[in-house]
Amino acid sequence: MDPIEALDEISFWLERSQAPTFKVQAFRKAADAARKLSTDELARLVASGRITSLKGVGSRSAEVITQALEDRVPDYLADLRGKGTEALASGGDTLRAALRGDLHSHSNWSDGGSPIEAMVAAARTLGREYLALTDHSPNLTIANGLSVERLEKQLDVVEGINSSQDDFRLLKGIEVDILEDGTLDQTPAMLDKLDVVVASVHSKLRADKKTMTERMLGGISDPHTNVLGHCTGRLVQGSRGTRPQSEFDAPKVFKECAEWGVAVEINSRPERQDPPDDLVKMALDAGCLFSIDSDAHAPGQLDFLQYGAERAEALGVPMERIVTTWPLARLKEWLSLKK
Repeated sequence: MDPIEALDEISFWLERSQAPTFKVQAFRKAADAARKLSTDELARLVASGRITSLKGVGSRSAEVITQALEDRVPDYLADLRGKGTEALASGGDTLRAALRGDLHSHSNWSDGGSPIEAMVAAARTLGREYLALTDHSPNLTIANGLSVERLEKQLDVVEGINSSQDDFRLLKGIEVDILEDGTLDQTPAMLDKLDVVVASVHSKLRADKKTMTERMLGGISDPHTNVLGHCTGRLVQGSRGTRPQSEFDAPKVFKECAEWGVAVEINSRPERQDPPDDLVKMALDAGCLFSIDSDAHAPGQLDFLQYGAERAEALGVPMERIVTTWPLARLKEWLSLKK
């Protein structure tokens, strides 16, 4: 087995299971170190007992490389594969099987942990037909948001990736911050070049109800906006602690989403589970479309769609109103209506 592929796959399974970041990064760093050498060079280091002299390779990753070079599946990987046969969610199987893509993901161009190519490879392995690359906008400096210049360069990378794909499409996108005045944190000219715009609030989440409502309505009414991302901003678990949901006039916000053709995101991250159940039902009654998204920041997290599918199915969200179940041609037709 190729040792680099083994290390990358181990990282994928660890990310999927929400293992501690340091553990995932240990294997990612080992893979990056091994990538710089040929197979013969790796084999010589193993034979001489010096594989751990390679910066970034510890005892466990050395064992993985050694066993892979023996042309067998490393024990650690085999164990993770066995655990990976279990579904992440206990329900939502029918809807999960119908999901074709994902409109919210991040790469190491902003605050994700992996290259774009690794995200694409994982999406394809999971059977996705399309994935939107939605790195952050410039105002979110803590997440290394993309300036106009960096986003222009990223679009060239996306074009290059798509030129080599026959049965998969990487959509040009952004998770754009809805600023305090309700405008979107990127130039209209750049937004015109994108396939998908996910608009989200990331700051001043404890603003009063009226202020937050006006801010959100501004983002929703922008003709570039396709998806309203994690609308309450809440955190219900995880290493970042918990955070209460923001206050806004939900009936008014969802009414505007329905009228402007903006899909309400069902964010699948376990720590978000956003919107809460009562707001999903409210958006459903308002006639909204939905987008079940992973908000993945690493390849293994792309499989978090299972959690979103479980919630949407339990809450009775009709499949035909979930845009990420649509084939690419229908999805692109819907997206183009906003252009």
